[in-house]
Amino acid sequence: MLQVLFSGLAIGAVYGLVAMGFAMAFYVTRVINFAQGQLLMASVMVTAAVSSAGAPAVLAAVAGIATATAGGVAVYFLAVRPVLAFDRFSFAWLVSTLGVAIVLATGAAIIWGPTSRAFPTMLNGHTLHIAGAGVTVQELLAVVVALAAVLCFEVVRRRTLLGKLAMAISADPEMASAVGANTRTAAAVAFGVAGLLAGVAGVLIGPITFANPYLGDTYGIAGFVALMIGGIEKPAAAMAGGFILGLLDQGANHFINSQASDWFPFLIVVAVLLLAPSGLFSSTEAIVNLRRRFHSALRADWQQQA
Repeated sequence: MLQVLFSGLAIGAVYGLVAMGFAMAFYVTRVINFAQGQLLMASVMVTAAVSSAGAPAVLAAVAGIATATAGGVAVYFLAVRPVLAFDRFSFAWLVSTLGVAIVLATGAAIIWGPTSRAFPTMLNGHTLHIAGAGVTVQELLAVVVALAAVLCFEVVRRRTLLGKLAMAISADPEMASAVGANTRTAAAVAFGVAGLLAGVAGVLIGPITFANPYLGDTYGIAGFVALMIGGIEKPAAAMAGGFILGLLDQGANHFINSQASDWFPFLIVVAVLLLAPSGLFSSTEAIVNLRRRFHSALRADWQQQA
């Protein structure tokens, strides 16, 4: 049971980083970047390629993360901003970001071939044993990095000018633009950070799997499912959704069968969408607000009768 918990939290941290990247882009632009999973793939493939060329693993990882970060900014300027400039309220960005995802996957298959490649071992070779369960240093690092990402986001959002600008744009982009806020720069930064998160997720999951040009599809879908579970409105909620999905994934593998992780999490997300369409944590906040309004209405009615 403890092994399932450790494995679930580790893979959930990766899902959460991808989901948080989805939420970061949506937080500022109200756009879901469906190329997010392919940015993870780009990080994995570049890291593997640079490492195989003889570079140290750390330098290769930095190159992979930098590629994903630059890719996130490029997606915004090439596939999102032109669409929003033409019609802000259309859903053409869905087609454009899906198109970028297909191009990236196909391009990676052409450059590196469709077969899997070796990835640097990094910290995955070091295992710790806790109460009879084994956990690698790489898996522990994934959880620590995921929690650090949430903490950094909340600090930036609450304590910095950039964070307050992002909050203003998220609440009312037209008003923020009217008072002089540079919405284009904020959106580019958001997409860059989303790419950074995908790149870090790629470096964390790479030693556990192989470098494959179609890896982005798997983790892109998982990140999107985690986003739906946690809630699209808050990046921190998306991370929580990632941990929940990871635990469900590993729990299904352990208690049902090795194929259950392919369908059981989707069964859960359908249930979540039926019961709480905005996500588990968004719906909780909505219930609290509804309860407050109900109590306020009762109090006002009581005062009026008195």
